[in-house]
Amino acid sequence: MPQDVPPSSGSQRPDRPDVPSGRFRQDRTPRGFRRLNLDQMHGRLLGVGMGFLAIYGAVALKATVATVLMPMEPEKRQIAPQVPEIPKSDPRGEMSGDFVLPTVKRATITDRTGQALALSLPVAQVYANPMELIDPADAADKLRKILPQLNRDETIRRLSLKKQFVYLARDISPVQEIAINNLGIPGIYFEAGERRHYPLGRTAAQIMGSVDIDDHGIAGVERYFDKRLNSDRTPLRLSLDVRVQTVAHDELQAAKDEFSAIGASAIVMDVRTGEILAMVSLPDYDANDFGHAPNDARFNRAVTGMYEPGSTFKLQTAAMGLQLGIIHLWDRFSTIPIKVGRFTIRDMKTDHFAPWLSLPGVLAFSSNPAAAHIALDVGATRQQDWLRNMGFFNRVPVELPEAGRPLVPASRNWGISTVMTVGFGHGVAEPPLAIVRGTAATVNGGILLKPTLVARDTEDDSKPAPDADAAQVRPVAYRPGADSDEIGAETPVGTRVLSEQTSVLLRKLLRLDVTMGSGKSAEVPGYYVGGKTGTAEKIGAHGGYLKHVNVSAFTSVFPMNNPHYAVYVMLDSPQGTAATHGWTTAAWNAAPTVKKIISRVGPILNQFPDLANKDAIDASLAIPMNPPVPPGYRALGPGNDPGDPRNQARTSKLLPSRIQH
Repeated sequence: MPQDVPPSSGSQRPDRPDVPSGRFRQDRTPRGFRRLNLDQMHGRLLGVGMGFLAIYGAVALKATVATVLMPMEPEKRQIAPQVPEIPKSDPRGEMSGDFVLPTVKRATITDRTGQALALSLPVAQVYANPMELIDPADAADKLRKILPQLNRDETIRRLSLKKQFVYLARDISPVQEIAINNLGIPGIYFEAGERRHYPLGRTAAQIMGSVDIDDHGIAGVERYFDKRLNSDRTPLRLSLDVRVQTVAHDELQAAKDEFSAIGASAIVMDVRTGEILAMVSLPDYDANDFGHAPNDARFNRAVTGMYEPGSTFKLQTAAMGLQLGIIHLWDRFSTIPIKVGRFTIRDMKTDHFAPWLSLPGVLAFSSNPAAAHIALDVGATRQQDWLRNMGFFNRVPVELPEAGRPLVPASRNWGISTVMTVGFGHGVAEPPLAIVRGTAATVNGGILLKPTLVARDTEDDSKPAPDADAAQVRPVAYRPGADSDEIGAETPVGTRVLSEQTSVLLRKLLRLDVTMGSGKSAEVPGYYVGGKTGTAEKIGAHGGYLKHVNVSAFTSVFPMNNPHYAVYVMLDSPQGTAATHGWTTAAWNAAPTVKKIISRVGPILNQFPDLANKDAIDASLAIPMNPPVPPGYRALGPGNDPGDPRNQARTSKLLPSRIQH
């Protein structure tokens, strides 16, 4: 019988005959399922990878376009906190007025043309934590290679202290900071700071002043504007013009050396606005070395120094007499010496003028007794009121904390001798800037200005005048009785102290002093200079006047037909020379110095000699030395001299006869 044989694995398959065999058969074993899962995972990962590749490719393409092919400037708000502004190239200096160092706090100070006078430079302070140092001696040796000023022993001592903070050096440069940082010394750190620098050194040193170690002003405009300079980084623009300042300094230094003076001062001021274009005081110093400058060099003679004005004050005596109607051009005044107690008021030299001089002659020949007579005519009360209204009793309102208070007698001591001596510039002591301010008021139409060291406008004086009308004298705007501390106002604030008519008359008198009087040596052809000499004997350390020791000064304005600028020069204790025949008076030293300054600064200030119209200008400024007496007036003179101390009892009776209009 046939037997049942089990199916062989190689002969027959119990499966359905339509199911494919071999590798096309589905593997349902665990191994087969794992392979299927891996294939699916690889496919998915490939898809995700391609997706990321596409995304990153798009980002890379966008970044390439934005940063390489077509870069866009980043918004300032995005980078300002992290990246300082990169200064633009400015080889011609056209942006100097607006340039601000990005890493400093204190504002730059410039002159009116944008020339930097003071600026802060970024520096660093080096300090250490000795507790973090490994080898103090090695650290000290490495530091001294970059900072040779360090004392090795002292540095090692400081680095060996059991402290966590010691200063090593202050105000090092950024280059030194980088070099020290590259040394890699552990425990050495830096503190950001700034250092004030004065690029022009001695130029306007007393005006600039200085700052302390904490960058706060301690003198000059640095102190006056300290809050503004530390709160507003916009450059502070002064009225000074370094070109004019340099000329005034050079000529004044030459005069000081030539006449062996112990000190000197010069001022150039715009009589229309009160802007000070130059202010020089000698001796001076390098503003970068303020801490080592001697007191005499720091002393600003233009605003702190008090000097008897001498005959420059006769301009004020004439001005108050004319303005009050007490005197007239045709009045004559005695030049005969006046005996007051044990003193005698006299002139140095009287052989060149008559015993009686009219008002033009009094100023031109600078007679002391004649000026004393005019002052007596005015009287003590009106004299004091005049000087007070002209600002001679108070500090000059200028942006310098060093401005001093003048020395004037108390009202109770203002007797007859004081009236006379003050009339020709003795018995009071004023700073040079006060004299310049008073001179400006007599010629600018009668406006007492507030002198300023801040530029009041944005125009450069070297530019030509906009039209022909600028040649006319135009007094500045003013508010009577107003007082303002506003700095840099567009329209200067002043007070009327003289009438236009009196101002015109005084311009002619000042011009006469240069053409025919004691100021001849100040004449500059084509500039029509007007001015007044002044020589005062100095007071000794123990009181009393020192014979042959003078303060020589000349106050002037040009051009007198269209007053623009006042120029003042003062020499303290000048010595006579062979060229001056031993004389030390202002006509021999101060006046010629003014001439040199005007001839050089005139073109800088767009003022050029006008010789083509000389005859017409001379005629407009002409005034006779002995004006005729108009009909109906009784001129002061011999037999009618109420100012004569011997005739004081008659003063009240005679005054009405000369106050006529």
